[in-house]
Amino acid sequence: MALTPPAQLALSRRRAIGAISVPFTTPFTTLIASALSGLSPIAHAQGPQLGTFPSSTITLIVPWPAGGATDITLRLLADLAGKQMGQKIIIENRPGASGSLAMPLLQQAAPDGYTIAQMPQPAFRVPYLQKVSWDPVRDTTPILQLSGVTFGIVVASNSPFRTLDDMLTYAVAHPGLLSVSTNGNGTTPHLVMEELMAGRNAKYIHVPYKGTAEQMLAVASGQVMAGVNSNGFAPYVDTGRLRLLCTFSESRTKRWAQVPTLRELGYDIVATSPYGLVGPRNMPAAVVQTLHDAFKTALFDAQQVAELAKYDQEVLYLGSQAYGKSMAEIYALERVNVERLGMMRPLR
Repeated sequence: MALTPPAQLALSRRRAIGAISVPFTTPFTTLIASALSGLSPIAHAQGPQLGTFPSSTITLIVPWPAGGATDITLRLLADLAGKQMGQKIIIENRPGASGSLAMPLLQQAAPDGYTIAQMPQPAFRVPYLQKVSWDPVRDTTPILQLSGVTFGIVVASNSPFRTLDDMLTYAVAHPGLLSVSTNGNGTTPHLVMEELMAGRNAKYIHVPYKGTAEQMLAVASGQVMAGVNSNGFAPYVDTGRLRLLCTFSESRTKRWAQVPTLRELGYDIVATSPYGLVGPRNMPAAVVQTLHDAFKTALFDAQQVAELAKYDQEVLYLGSQAYGKSMAEIYALERVNVERLGMMRPLR
């Protein structure tokens, strides 16, 4: 079962769960004029001016908690891109719902380029698992693809599990006792674990976490017996607090060349979950181009390349058009697999 991209795996039997105030500095005459014109006072008084993009701060929504690998690398990227455009880009973390909480925010945002978001892999899967009001392709404007991640299974350094087979054998011999953490219901790590357990007809305890940092600490301290996640485990593995049992890459990583892939271990599973940046639907082409150019320059900056490397990531750039095509293909493939597995939500 090949999973590159998207992460195509047997889906979990458990469904993924999926006041604005007027500033005191706003002139009273501006408020009256705005009211008479039918426009929002805030938009009229503070909104960015057309033709001068960007003329104010840009918000980049990151659908994961602060402190994880994605958050850290995107913060540097935003800082570098902001310098390119002469405007600050702030990060707004919106964790939860398997990384899909950015989508309703994009639906509500004006398509002016001042609100953009990271587009994670689960956003293409959630609409087939539960009813949502948004569509990841229809309701977004692709800006560019950035990178992909290295997924893997980790255990504490003092764990008796030396190999993946050790862990799966324990799960078979002790039904329902193996506790495994992931970064949420319906995420790629969760689905990989479901596939592995189904292959051994084993049962386990799934413990979802909103963020990688919290999850890795739980594994290292023994609160859970194993963890499945992406690059955020890198510092813990490199410092010896966690043991990496396997990765989900096409081939062994340069960073952990001694660690086998799932495919090497006999499981036809490859998962990389490429991700990028998108904006609301119908963003002007000129705005998209400005954002694309700034973020592309930032992406290839030596600082950003080095930051990605800390988490065993590399640049996987796609331009706006190519990224849009890839997004549509990923979304279509998710539906095919969900339908094949009989997990499609009722379309009512």
